[in-house]
Amino acid sequence: MNWSDKKVLVTGGASFIGSHLVERLLQKGAANVRVADNLSSGKLENLLAVQSDIDFLKGDLRDTSAAQNATRGCDVVFHLAADHGGRGYISSHPANCAGNMALDNTVVRTAVDNNAERILFASSACVYPTDIQTGKVLLREDMVSFDERGGAFADEEYGWAKLMGELSLRAYHRQYGVKAASARISTAYGPRENESHAIVALIAKAFIKQSPFEIWGDGEQTRGFTYVDDVVEGLILACEHIDDGAAINVGTDEFISLNRVADEIFNLMNWRPPSGVKHLTDKPVGVVHRALDQSFARKTTSWKPQISFSAGARRTVEWYLANNHPEDVAARIGHLLMER
Repeated sequence: MNWSDKKVLVTGGASFIGSHLVERLLQKGAANVRVADNLSSGKLENLLAVQSDIDFLKGDLRDTSAAQNATRGCDVVFHLAADHGGRGYISSHPANCAGNMALDNTVVRTAVDNNAERILFASSACVYPTDIQTGKVLLREDMVSFDERGGAFADEEYGWAKLMGELSLRAYHRQYGVKAASARISTAYGPRENESHAIVALIAKAFIKQSPFEIWGDGEQTRGFTYVDDVVEGLILACEHIDDGAAINVGTDEFISLNRVADEIFNLMNWRPPSGVKHLTDKPVGVVHRALDQSFARKTTSWKPQISFSAGARRTVEWYLANNHPEDVAARIGHLLMER
């Protein structure tokens, strides 16, 4: 796709992933990049490097007039805006997460009304049935079905809302012909992520030298942690190559345990908790194992992750240490782990 003649909207563009996507689209020469964000969790500081190169609209995209204004004149819409957080947040804010269904439908409907050519929906690996994630089984796109009885069993309200977003997008493709794709993101991490997500949460705890060092669950639960640059490239490739509303995995196929994450962080920070590690088995941890099969993504878009976990963890630790103060993090750690 030639981005030089495309006017692009990124909803949630001041967020962690969104801001990296905005930067990448500008690097690819997009003619115009508009960001729409209500700043409930996104931050304008995430866009400082590109603020003179974008159009920014602040507003609640559940409001039809705000969504109409945001999508007007845009050729391509990357829809990342959502009410979400880490496991602690989605477990304790089910109504907020369920509200994403209204948000998603409003954005897609107004984009179609305004004749957008393409829509990329940022979905989630949380759409996959939870009962098949007790063992280390790579999740394939066809493990979710809208056509078979019992074909869906998503992860909490957040997962169900994302799944309904996929279904809604497919419906708009079928009825109106808009080119569309859903990208199922798997546990993104990297600079600008917040402490409500696992890797940055563990970095924060090491940063304040928490001892005993607390890990939610037994630490053997795994995720396909995917570095943000790889996620962004996957979103763009999915938008360029998937037209029919299909879902595509954007996540690593490596099962990485939280205990391994913690050990990597200890090594990078040259520190270990004097009182050892304490596993909090009463905390929400989600499914036991989750990583994604990349076969469909490689076949259709040639996407595959480029950043190893060790390299990504190092970059994330370096960013966190350079942009935070131990006293501030220590004073707010309880709040940071549970909020957006």
